[in-house]
Amino acid sequence: MKIDVADGTFDAPVREPASGTGPGIVLVQEIFGLDDYLTSVAADLAALGYVVAVPELFWRVAPGWSSGHDEAGVTASMEVAGRFDFALGVSDAIATLRRLRTRTGRAGILGFCLGGSIAYEVAAAADPETAVSFYGSGVPDRLDQVGRITCPIQFHFGGRDPYIPRPAVQRVVDAVTALPNAEIHVQEEAGHAFHNNVAPQFHNPEAAAAAWELTTRFLARTLPT
Repeated sequence: MKIDVADGTFDAPVREPASGTGPGIVLVQEIFGLDDYLTSVAADLAALGYVVAVPELFWRVAPGWSSGHDEAGVTASMEVAGRFDFALGVSDAIATLRRLRTRTGRAGILGFCLGGSIAYEVAAAADPETAVSFYGSGVPDRLDQVGRITCPIQFHFGGRDPYIPRPAVQRVVDAVTALPNAEIHVQEEAGHAFHNNVAPQFHNPEAAAAAWELTTRFLARTLPT
């Protein structure tokens, strides 16, 4: 799927369920780009009955970017992410959401890491049916946006994340626990990117399975297929 915005056009590959129809989910990338991990998550969501669109957010600075998950890949991806315009990325995700909704009628957003921060911002700035944010490092410093979110939203964090210290996670817990439209889950033994099953240095299988079960139940309630 091609998405037109003011300064150009970018790709948002679509993964369809076996039925060919269903509600939509915009799946937002980590800094590693549109890699094998993101492809596997899109396949998992499609298997649940969702039409999944994956916007290529680095199209302005590194078209087609996809890196490995070793130390060199992390370093290279951090460099690319450093040139990425976050506000434009949020706008691109919103454009993808709106385009996907014209096809599916209903659409939510789910993101990991960088994508977790973007999913949070989209939930505050636009109107997804639902939103899931995995370990978005930008969330703790943007809690002034919580009150703008009207859709159901679910947050996931690791309790041992070196990029998002536990006190920062606790600020999110404190800010959202009482909200009727929000829920938050902390996998206390997990670090950053614990759901990424192609990154051995990050992946925590137990935490990943627990968080994904919570995610699928949340989606089934808030964006049923």
